[in-house]
Amino acid sequence: MPKTLKTEQTTNNDFSIDSIDHLILKLLQQNAKITVKEIANKVHLSTTPVHERIKRMESVGIIKQYAALVDHTKVKKGLMVICYVSLKQHDKSAGAKFIKHMNELNEVIECYNISGEFDFMLKVISENMDAYYNFHVNKLSQSENIGHVQSVFVMGIVKQTHVMIY
Repeated sequence: MPKTLKTEQTTNNDFSIDSIDHLILKLLQQNAKITVKEIANKVHLSTTPVHERIKRMESVGIIKQYAALVDHTKVKKGLMVICYVSLKQHDKSAGAKFIKHMNELNEVIECYNISGEFDFMLKVISENMDAYYNFHVNKLSQSENIGHVQSVFVMGIVKQTHVMIY
């Protein structure tokens, strides 16, 4: 890796990050347990400025949290389902109620407001088909204002990453 990095900057809410910050973010996304010392060695800085850069990116919300990525199959949550949901009503209050309900459901690990034929896309994990059926009938369908749900069952994961390329 070259000792001098590009000084190209990106702005995030009046906060500029440079290529060193981008590299720090990439390293943290690849391994959130990497030490500041290890990062400092890779970006050719001392530990203090690296630590300050990380804290600054945390304080402005660029780094939202640190997390462990879990293999769902090894914790008996082997069925992954993508659910497309359309609502009957599209007013602000109805949407807010739906979002609140989705945030309360442990099986829903991701929820996206999308455009197109459906209003939301959910990523749902469960133990098996019976558990998913129970979730669908007794939890998801109990949400007010659901017009239509289409479930797509994930047969295999081809690519899964949380590392963004800058």
